[in-house]
Amino acid sequence: MKNSELKGNLLLMLTALIWGCAFVAQSVSMDYIGPFTFQSVRSLLGAAVLVPVFLILDAGKKKAGTYQAPTGEEKKTLLIAGIVCGCIMTVAANLQQIGIQYTSAGKAGFITAMYILIVPVLGLFLKKKVPGRIWLCILIAVVGLYLLSVTEGFSSISKGDVYVLLCALAFSFHIMAVDHYAPLVDGVRLSSIQFLICGVLSGILMFLFEEPNLENILNAAVPILYAGIMSCGVAYTLQIIGQKYTRPTIASLIMSLESVFAVLAGIVVLREIPTARETMGCVLMFLAIIIAQLPSRREQAK
Repeated sequence: MKNSELKGNLLLMLTALIWGCAFVAQSVSMDYIGPFTFQSVRSLLGAAVLVPVFLILDAGKKKAGTYQAPTGEEKKTLLIAGIVCGCIMTVAANLQQIGIQYTSAGKAGFITAMYILIVPVLGLFLKKKVPGRIWLCILIAVVGLYLLSVTEGFSSISKGDVYVLLCALAFSFHIMAVDHYAPLVDGVRLSSIQFLICGVLSGILMFLFEEPNLENILNAAVPILYAGIMSCGVAYTLQIIGQKYTRPTIASLIMSLESVFAVLAGIVVLREIPTARETMGCVLMFLAIIIAQLPSRREQAK
């Protein structure tokens, strides 16, 4: 393995660790504030943190002589992309935050990762074929989800897990939207705008359904700062740098460790010890996620 590839892998591993620990921050924040308040403040902070990131990247391009000022049409596309992705993110992020109130951080991490399997299925509506191994992975993941989330009496699933599962579906639409717009616009600017939109919309929901209190927000300052600065700003930047040196398939596999780190962080910080049945569910879901991202023989032959 080349030194540059090792560097990329380590940066992406750190990215997955930061994102996994963010589930703990999200869980802890619910002791002080409501889900809409958390998402509003965190997202607005994330949008602000990313501004110096794209300014620094622009400065680097100008120094290298590769910078090109966006045209009016490109600015319009960026704005539309930010609004579309931001609206979908608002739905997904708040469903996740509501669900975390009623389930563990580790379970939320694994259920959210189901988007990796949902996206190919949604591709059917765009007349894209779903490889046979994806259907196998979905079957394995469903069994894992059953073991992880359905009660010991095998009769019901917690409402927290239902919210997070709906969040995974919403994030699947978000990924498809980003996949459509990302080649057309600057990625960091798109991320900053979508966080801004999410923050504003979540703020409206905050004033409609919650009673935001500055003292409570300050009490939740540590998890908010972690989620806003580390999860949005630092991790996103590390992902951009890491993916420059790592092959896409390897990058996606490494970042899948986010769900594993969510469980480990939940155990260490929150003392959320999974049962043997829940552990087996996590193992099956992670196995499905990994297999789904492995390249097919056709892709390996290219």
